[in-house]
Amino acid sequence: MKKNFVEELKWRGMLAQMMPGTEELLQKETVTAYLGTDPTADSLHIGHLCGVMMLRHLQRCGHKPIILVGGATGMIGDPSGKSQERNLLDQETLYHNQECIKKQVSKFLDFEATGPNSAEMVNNYDWMKDFTFLDFAREVGKHITVNYMMAKDSVQKRLNGEARDGLSFTEFTYQLLQGYDFLYLYKNKGCKMQLGGNDQWGNMTTGTELIRRTLGNDVETYALTCPLITKADGKKFGKTESGNIWLDPKRTSPYKFYQFWLNVSDDDAEKYIKIFTSLDKETIDTLVAEHRQDPGQRILQKRLAQEVTVMVHSEEDYNMAVEASGILFGKSTKESLQKLDEQTLLDIFEGVPHFELPKEMLGQPAIECFTCDDAKIFASKGEMRKLTQGGGVSLNKEKLAAADRVVTSEDLIGGKYLLVQRGKKNYFLVTVK
Repeated sequence: MKKNFVEELKWRGMLAQMMPGTEELLQKETVTAYLGTDPTADSLHIGHLCGVMMLRHLQRCGHKPIILVGGATGMIGDPSGKSQERNLLDQETLYHNQECIKKQVSKFLDFEATGPNSAEMVNNYDWMKDFTFLDFAREVGKHITVNYMMAKDSVQKRLNGEARDGLSFTEFTYQLLQGYDFLYLYKNKGCKMQLGGNDQWGNMTTGTELIRRTLGNDVETYALTCPLITKADGKKFGKTESGNIWLDPKRTSPYKFYQFWLNVSDDDAEKYIKIFTSLDKETIDTLVAEHRQDPGQRILQKRLAQEVTVMVHSEEDYNMAVEASGILFGKSTKESLQKLDEQTLLDIFEGVPHFELPKEMLGQPAIECFTCDDAKIFASKGEMRKLTQGGGVSLNKEKLAAADRVVTSEDLIGGKYLLVQRGKKNYFLVTVK
């Protein structure tokens, strides 16, 4: 007997709404279900992860996941949860973004599986690009009334003054386009279910209604949503002061990615480990119990950060992130600094004072370099000498034996950086230019 997909979502806190009969259908047959994602960037961010994890669980429960990249809908913009219309993308950019997204999603879904539940990626631009406006108005538009479309929450919010610029006709048609995707996938792929975030419920039920009105009352299709993920303080999940946490290592380094998960609150860690990992219930229950006995050990956060970093990036990236995390707080060596790529080094020392030192200063004693106007880490030469004699000054994690020790190009990390430590906790990053 198949693993129960609905039960899996329930205990993980990943089920918000579903249409009557959904669970029975999933128990009865291998179901093809799709989830739409927006290709406005060449990377997903962690806000997309809940939906992708739904598809992962769906496939693991023996069903077939389709991820739909909204090449056509991405050209228009969805009014749900947005207060402004989004930028329209050209075809070349959309194709590039689609390929990048598929590569990322391949870490979660099996596109190579043999059998009926191999994952598939489709792009709605492929079936919308040759659809004329007249054909769309006749074949799709006639089935759904304006009254029905106006009643949707996402439309009401835009019309009732929550957004200054109202709602364009382009965006108003979005739910019909999304509804047509479901109809197309039902007719061409046998897709009976749409998955999505709870803010999509209105668009999703438009799809089931369009199918019913187009193909007849005896055709049954279903919709199932996951809740919108928030933090314990009610704020939006996945956003930081510096913006989104991306899956692409060029946009968010694996170190920063790992740190995001490591620093979530205890309440959030309990919630997120169920949603964003594939660990089973028994393992998670054990981890939660251990964590509650000694929250200071941050058992949940560490395991959560490990699971998600390995899944999105790699074991190697995870190990580097752990080692990098120890550089600020633990005992690390010059070798561990040399192993870091430039972005990770800059991420680790993002909050510390930065100085720039002219290249001509190389070959000078440390006491000259770090008391000069360009890199005044010490107030005076006397202060630096005194601290160095007491073992309180380090260069690149190695204690300076003497303040007169010459700084050379051999000392540079990555060919351009010096890390100076004054006392135990005061770091200074010096860029040599």
